[in-house]
Amino acid sequence: MWPSVILAVGYATISYAWLPIARDESAFHDRDLPQAPLQPQNDENATMRWLPSSGKIRGVSLGSQFIIEPWMANDEWNKMGCGGQESEFDCVSKLGQVRADSAWATHWATWTTKDDITKMQSYGLNAIRIPVGYWLREDLVYSDSEHFPKGGLAYLEKICGWASDAGFYVIIDLHGAPGAQIAKNADTGQVKLSAPSPGFYVDYQYERAFKFLEWMTNIVHTNKNYRNVGMLEVVNEPQQGGNSNTDSMRRTYYPTAWKRIRAAEDALKISQNNRLHIQMMNTKWGSGDPHQYLTDDYFAAYDDHRYLKWSNDDGINSPGIGQTPAAYLRESCHDDRGGNWPTIVGEFSLSVADNLEWNNPAFAPPDAHVDWYKKWFAAQIKAYEKQDGWIFWSWKANWIGGKNDWRWSYEDQRFEQPEAIESLA
Repeated sequence: MWPSVILAVGYATISYAWLPIARDESAFHDRDLPQAPLQPQNDENATMRWLPSSGKIRGVSLGSQFIIEPWMANDEWNKMGCGGQESEFDCVSKLGQVRADSAWATHWATWTTKDDITKMQSYGLNAIRIPVGYWLREDLVYSDSEHFPKGGLAYLEKICGWASDAGFYVIIDLHGAPGAQIAKNADTGQVKLSAPSPGFYVDYQYERAFKFLEWMTNIVHTNKNYRNVGMLEVVNEPQQGGNSNTDSMRRTYYPTAWKRIRAAEDALKISQNNRLHIQMMNTKWGSGDPHQYLTDDYFAAYDDHRYLKWSNDDGINSPGIGQTPAAYLRESCHDDRGGNWPTIVGEFSLSVADNLEWNNPAFAPPDAHVDWYKKWFAAQIKAYEKQDGWIFWSWKANWIGGKNDWRWSYEDQRFEQPEAIESLA
């Protein structure tokens, strides 16, 4: 698959990154049983070291594992009885709690399996990003007005355990925030609930998010299955632009989330170099500078999402100027995702603009242009490894728009290994 040649070619001179090497499992003492009371690890004996020159983040997101996005999992969604529903909230409302919990239990157990983790490892990947919703902590859900599947935590623990056993670095991402950080978007898990505007940017919703982050921090530091979780993203893809919501997020939510996570770690006596990286969307996302009101940035990290299909940087999708294979390659070859440091390009894909992806013979059908997509993939990751690496969206997808579109699915192995990427400078 794609990255294995990349791991072997041309990166000896890239000098900074941070990956966990080890955490002393004996420090977790008998925490194998999920029903056991949480106990802090013996931090004096534990190490999560972050070394320079250890390589770049090269990973995949487990899209639609814990927040199903129907556009990328159409067959799965229909099989669960959710056809015609826009998000998890909507489908659980339709099915009722008992039927929904049964459908989701089957989904959670089969969408990502231990075999998937083994396959990722065989492709040379070293990181996994796991999007989750706040409803994973079930006591935060308003039972009289919110409807989400129950029982997901046990499956998150399994996946993190498999990933840790395989040596992956794990990022847990709060992808669905209380009240929804973006309105009418399935990736928050709550399309109906969020209409007509996002409800996240108020104090009582922030408080639910803080409680989720504290809870997850405690789990990560007290359960050995989470031993390779090194980063916690405090909210995915918030509202963009300069407005009262984004100002509130930068001024109040980010600094307080930071303090609450660190306070939870202090209570467990976690040493500084064992703390979680706390991740926020970077300035390029368009919500302002996340660092603006932080008073501490030790182990801060930043997330950049780069979907050129929705960009018009340098006229890449302007008729007559862009929308050509050469324009896409040129943009990626010279793409600069710098700014906040350290940054991981936490989402990208190989999908081109909507009007091109199936209708333009220069890009479609994709099976006829595999060599070009190889080059574009290599150009993108070369650019993203100028930062701290990349995470492809997504590990798997099924039947996007009625088609099996491997441009969103890393597991499909439609490509042979890419050519040596130095030639794409």
